[in-house]
Formats: sequence, C-alpha cells, structure tokens
Amino acid sequence: MTTTKNDIAHRTTHRTANDTTTRPILVLGSTGKTGSRVAAQLRQRGHEVRGASRKGPVTFDWTDENTWEQVLDGAGAAYLVDSQLPDAAESMRSFSRLAVACGVERLVLLSARDWVVPEGEEKLPCERAVRESGARWTILKPSWFFQNFDEDPFIRAQVQGGEVVMSAGDGVEPFIDAEDIAAVAVAALTEEGHGGQAYELSGPRLLSLDSVVDEITRATGRPVTYRPLPPEEFAAYAGGHGVPQEFVGLLNLLYGWIAEGRFATLADGVQRVLGREPRDFRDYVRTAAASGVWGGGGGVERR
Repeated sequence: MTTTKNDIAHRTTHRTANDTTTRPILVLGSTGKTGSRVAAQLRQRGHEVRGASRKGPVTFDWTDENTWEQVLDGAGAAYLVDSQLPDAAESMRSFSRLAVACGVERLVLLSARDWVVPEGEEKLPCERAVRESGARWTILKPSWFFQNFDEDPFIRAQVQGGEVVMSAGDGVEPFIDAEDIAAVAVAALTEEGHGGQAYELSGPRLLSLDSVVDEITRATGRPVTYRPLPPEEFAAYAGGHGVPQEFVGLLNLLYGWIAEGRFATLADGVQRVLGREPRDFRDYVRTAAASGVWGGGGGVERR
C-alpha cells in the first residue's frame, strides 16, 4: 500500500481547516458500543458518516493494511478505536500517519483512564501515536461503560441469571453511559476548541457492584445479587463459562483495579465538553430494563 506525493496533493488541494465536517467522517468500530453511537449521533446532526468495521458495509481490518486507505480517502475527521492486539500502538501510528497524508485533519481516539501503562511511561502507546501524528487530536479516557451490563454477552448472561460474578471486591467505579462518550466524541469531531485535549470521562457518581445489582433489581423486579470472588476462583468460573484464558487474565486485571479503587474518582470531561451532567446509572438501568434485555418486569421498579 503506497501513497504518492501527487495523491496527497490532489486530496488536499483547496481544503481548509473549516471543511473537515463537510467531508465524510470516518468511524472505526462502527458496530461497537461507542462507534455505533458516534455514527448514529453524527447522522442525527446531518453529517455524512463512513462507518467501518470488519463486519460492516465498509470493510476495515487493523490486520489488513489493504483496507486502510480506502476508508480514509476523502474523510475530514476520524473516530479511532484501537485493535486491542499486541501491536496496536504500531498499527495506530502507521494508520494515523496515513490518515494525515490522506488529508484527515481531526483524529479522536477512544482510550481509557491510564490503565495498562508500563512502568515509567507517561502516556499509553496508542495515545502517543495519535498525539504525534500531525493531526488535530483529541483523546477520550472514559471509565467502565454502563452498557457492559446489557451488551457484553458474558456479563449480560450473569445479570439474566440473577448473579453478577466478578473479582472486583467491594471497590467502586464511576461507570459512564456510552451515549455520553459518543456525544463528547461527536463534539470533538465536529466543533472547534477540542484539539490537543485529553478528556477524562466518568458518570456522576461512584457505584459499588452491590449498588449496581440493587439498581437492576429495582428496575427489573427480579433479584440480582453480586458475588465477589478471589482472582483465582474467578478465573476458574470464567473459564468454565467459555471465556478465553487470555481474556480471563485481562478481566482479573481490570476487576482488580476496581477492587483497589485505582480510578475511584469522578471526572469532569462530560461537563466541560457538553455543558451538562453525565447521565445517571439509574436512568440507564430503567431504559435497559424496559427493553426486556434482562427479562423480568420490563422496567417496573420494586420499592
């Protein structure tokens, strides 16, 4: 895959910084929890969206560089979700540089609050790749998504079965709505003033897993409990439910950080960007319960 100087010159002729949102906006991972919502909110605002994923109408695969240039051609901005593979940072660096070469002017990266940072490193490798790309970049660093409880198959099945099992102890987390993450991403992709910003994003309150299941119980009318397990027992439990071993290790790592309260603080990124409070978990639970995804009373709360 090559990009010539003539190609780049042709794509960038007569473009200015003000026309990024009149061109298509690329959304990677457009079938995922945040990407699907970014695409939907952009379309609601009247923007042309190029949704790309391995299984979407526009094919994009981090492991196949032949799919990269076709999704970038003509785009003015891009929402990026990394590959989650060991070479994710290397791929992000190559893709980000190609994006700039193709005339993409804004890059918005979904990252995380600084987890999996090797000792001594200031920033996550994928973040550094985007920061050093030459584009106007924005980094989003959210906490755990509300939607893990109804859209992640492993956790959703636990809720449906009446018992959420994690190795998170009695820790708390400022869970956030993926809709709020998407709204911040849309602002960064289409509005001025977000270049060079890294926004930490959280919900409006800290929640323990006991509080989470209590909210779900009230909303569904079905009892749901939380069972904390030591990491080794959780590994056996998850493995017995078909979770791949490498993913079990990641879950134990992430749940362990909840247990130790590593990120048990509220962030103000949603308020700074959107000028409002983030959505509360209770509102999310009522909506999810009413959809019937967990079974039960379909949104009838028990008092």
